[in-house]
Amino acid sequence: MKKLLYLIMLSGLLPVSVHAQKIVINTNAAAIVYQPDANGHLQQIYLGKKLSDTAGYRNINAALNPAYATGGSTYLNEPALAVKHADGNMSLALVYMGSEVRHESSNVTITDIRLKDPAYPFYVTLHYRAFQSQNIIETWTSIQHTEKEDVILNRYASAFINITSQQNYLTHFYGEYNYEMQMHKFELPPGIFSIQSKLGVRTACNYNPSFLVSPNNDVTENTGEVFAGSLAYSGNFDIQFESLKLNIDMGNSLKIIPGINAYASSYPLKPKENFETPHFIFTYVTNGEGQVSRNFHNWAINYGIWNGHQKRQTLLNNWEATYFNFNQDTLVNLFDGAKKLGVDMFLLDDGWFANKYPRDNSRAGLGDWEANKKKLPDGIGYLVKEATAKGLNFGIWIEPEMVNPKSELYEKHPDWVLKAPNRPEHLYRTQLVLDLTNPGVQDFVFGVIDKLMKESPNISYMKWDCNRSMDNAYSPYLGKNQDAMYVRYTQGYYKVLDRVRAKYPKLDMMLCASGGGRVEYGALKYFQEFWPSDNTFPMDRIKIQWGYSYFYPALAICAHVTAAGSESLKYKLDVAMSCKLGFDVMVKKMTEREIDLSHTVTDNYKRLQNLINYGDLYRLVSPYKTNFASLMYVDSTKNKAIVFAYNLESLEADTYPELKMNGLDPNKKYKITEINLNTGAKPAFPENGQIFSGETLMEQGLKWYLKRARTSSVLELEAI
Repeated sequence: MKKLLYLIMLSGLLPVSVHAQKIVINTNAAAIVYQPDANGHLQQIYLGKKLSDTAGYRNINAALNPAYATGGSTYLNEPALAVKHADGNMSLALVYMGSEVRHESSNVTITDIRLKDPAYPFYVTLHYRAFQSQNIIETWTSIQHTEKEDVILNRYASAFINITSQQNYLTHFYGEYNYEMQMHKFELPPGIFSIQSKLGVRTACNYNPSFLVSPNNDVTENTGEVFAGSLAYSGNFDIQFESLKLNIDMGNSLKIIPGINAYASSYPLKPKENFETPHFIFTYVTNGEGQVSRNFHNWAINYGIWNGHQKRQTLLNNWEATYFNFNQDTLVNLFDGAKKLGVDMFLLDDGWFANKYPRDNSRAGLGDWEANKKKLPDGIGYLVKEATAKGLNFGIWIEPEMVNPKSELYEKHPDWVLKAPNRPEHLYRTQLVLDLTNPGVQDFVFGVIDKLMKESPNISYMKWDCNRSMDNAYSPYLGKNQDAMYVRYTQGYYKVLDRVRAKYPKLDMMLCASGGGRVEYGALKYFQEFWPSDNTFPMDRIKIQWGYSYFYPALAICAHVTAAGSESLKYKLDVAMSCKLGFDVMVKKMTEREIDLSHTVTDNYKRLQNLINYGDLYRLVSPYKTNFASLMYVDSTKNKAIVFAYNLESLEADTYPELKMNGLDPNKKYKITEINLNTGAKPAFPENGQIFSGETLMEQGLKWYLKRARTSSVLELEAI
């Protein structure tokens, strides 16, 4: 009887024949399709290649594939959403109420699917933004209610994706400080595997919230079915992969559940408040992992990062030349070195601020953002003026979310710091995290940028660092209401960035967090580029940059030439040029020949920047599978291409790889010229200056020619 009453009540909420309605969300190449079942519960009936006729999308699986599974009701596995209603009821059911489609542009379509609990005024909207030419879908969830009191959100995922293959291979990216974005691939066993972070900030340090899933182990760069996704969120995240085998209701299937980590994050949702989850970006391809990268890069440049089409600035950073030990004369003298290298900008790193507790080391001064009068008696404005006079732009390092206990800020505002009462104060890198849940702290952090820009409006670049994670985390501002502290911190971070970008849209900003601890698209929509790792050893960087290339475009990956590593300067230059070129070197210790080569490579990078930044990436030889690496970029006209090739630790007896190119026009002829050479140096490429057809280069390829360990080569291809 209770079940009959429930169905009668449910039928009163639903349009006639609602179970026959299909909701098709597609790009030019792929589609995900939903349909309400006879009970009004929304099911995912298709995910795959776009079909020419929507009638072809049919639910051919007897198993259930819920569009957004809920907890406490009839679904017994990991849910996307679990709540406690105002009356204490822990169950949630959602039925389909309708959907709308609108066109944001000729390339972007938004679909909103409305769901409701039939017993409570509790509403969920699933949003999908489909980017047609990029073959990318962005999805997120909005949650509201009009119950009498708060509803507690205990879990609140951004999406719930069903994969119906018999087996699934996951590639994810893990690491640690100095070894970010290492790749690992394995077959998912029955049960739950999770990529997650509880670090509070620097949350992508150990695991990046990006992954690839394929039903076949033999997927390659150019062949195979791949589903790939990335969660755009700067706080604690959790991406769960629940692999079900022989399940009586759901058969053999994989449930992918990306979203905010539920750890210590129960969120009290007020009546009429709208809670929006982080956005989850995904693509589906049938032609390999390389196409995943090209889809994500195209989307990121046009939609995912701040000013994606803005020209990138080459730079010289002073950190390795001076560390904390400098004065304004020292810095001004370094400007001449920047000019010798041919870069666009000088970047002043840590150590320029604080007076009562001077920033002469990492133990003091953080939080006191005024120029140190002893080091810089004429202030930052003087440095900007001197740099401008020498034809250089000027950038500066900040870490506005952090504080040293040995600082005036800490003395004035001990209540602005995240630290648990009744626990010892725990320092990491001799610093603590400011409480961005507090609007006063948000004003302070915004004020760090705002004051610098008001005093020196010609600052063109800021490197925003973040050098520790949260522990003993407690917000004095929130008091007893600590449950959603991690979430509210990230909301506060975004509020500050919204204000910065509203006032300073043209300011270049690098996203840095002890290296790649914040590399994800939630933060990158405010930043032009990111610092991928403090590890600048060239051979390590080849692998680190290789991992990032799966989801992040070259123009966003800062790569600096430094003193790290025993490789030749040419090797270091060739590795850095494959991303966004910069320098962190002591120019005065370089020979004239080294300076000339650096200037030559800088000029080549500037000349070919559009090709590297906006060309299609093709990974040719993997450093994870061989002792070699090679990648190339091809422009949209297929008239120009650039190939980077590296020998890592190969021995003479090694088996050399095939250097088969990709992305060229088979009917065009290409002249190949080796670049990045010292004046008078002999090319390593034995067929330098010769002409080949695109077909030959792709089908037959070139003979591998880098036989000695730690050697490199860069080839420029031009159609004739």
